[in-house]
Amino acid sequence: MTHDLEFGLDTFGDVTTAPDGQLLPQPQVIRNVVEEAVLADRNGIDFFGIGEHHREDFAVSAPEVVLSAIAARTERIRLGSAVTVLSSDDPIRVFQRFSTLDALSNGRAEVILGRGSFIESFPLFGYDLSKYEELFEEKLDLFSELVSKDVIDYEGGWRPALKDQRVYPPIADGRLKTWIGVGGSPESVIRAVRHDMPMMLAIIGGDPRRFAPYAELYRKASEQAGRPAREIGVHSPGYIAESDEEARRELFPHFKKIRDRLGRERGWPPVTMADFENEIEHGSLYAGSPETVAKKIVNLVRTLGISRFQMKYSAGPMEHEKLMKSIELYGQKVIPLVRSLLAESKAE
Repeated sequence: MTHDLEFGLDTFGDVTTAPDGQLLPQPQVIRNVVEEAVLADRNGIDFFGIGEHHREDFAVSAPEVVLSAIAARTERIRLGSAVTVLSSDDPIRVFQRFSTLDALSNGRAEVILGRGSFIESFPLFGYDLSKYEELFEEKLDLFSELVSKDVIDYEGGWRPALKDQRVYPPIADGRLKTWIGVGGSPESVIRAVRHDMPMMLAIIGGDPRRFAPYAELYRKASEQAGRPAREIGVHSPGYIAESDEEARRELFPHFKKIRDRLGRERGWPPVTMADFENEIEHGSLYAGSPETVAKKIVNLVRTLGISRFQMKYSAGPMEHEKLMKSIELYGQKVIPLVRSLLAESKAE
């Protein structure tokens, strides 16, 4: 199955700095995220995703609430999570929140479900981290029922059984679009196929070509299941400025701050300028001028055969004003360039 290429933006509501260099309060960051989404809508971007976190360096813990505020101020852009940590949530409440968002946005809601690479939600909501995999599998089984059936019968080990239950509000027209976030394991790919859901590859570092076998596995497994493959998307970080030099100069200090902060938690070495440049030139960091970023996205589309690219545009404490400029360049220059380059290659 072929799918039209779509372009998205993702943010975790990274806590940004004011012009004086001081960190902004989280409530202001959340209001700024709404303005960033409104700008994305005005610039023709297809999707805006907000990730769920529960820590001091990311402001958004309830993406659906922020997305609902965005829905009231936008007209066409699709709205979803990036990602919803299903393992530490209740599938029924997740469905209800997104079906409510779907109603408020007149059918523009999506959800990307994942296990998440951060674990703060588990102790916060009283879940046993040792059941990380088990909880996701069982809750995904229930969510799959919720998006495909009107009446639910479900039995799982983590909650009492459900019998002849209806969940409100329903999706008014069709099925809530539900993606499975995949970090890079064959088991996760097969899980997406088993539930007949689109697959979102989180490629946050390294050569994206290493994910080609997962894209191929998804297509082959879908074919073996007797149905055409659904969409494949990619979520990767990026930043756009007028020139390559400007993009690297502006992004590096913020890129280093966030990576080094996470690295201290996870045992990674500090990021060097050489690491940063290698990610841009050979890895999965889409940073540079519109022309440079467009060519890199085109290569990704050709390599993996994806139908959506979602750029994680927020970059640690980088200022809101610079993020707004990057969004404008993405919508006004990068996306038209990618479409033009792909059209030219088809015509040859």
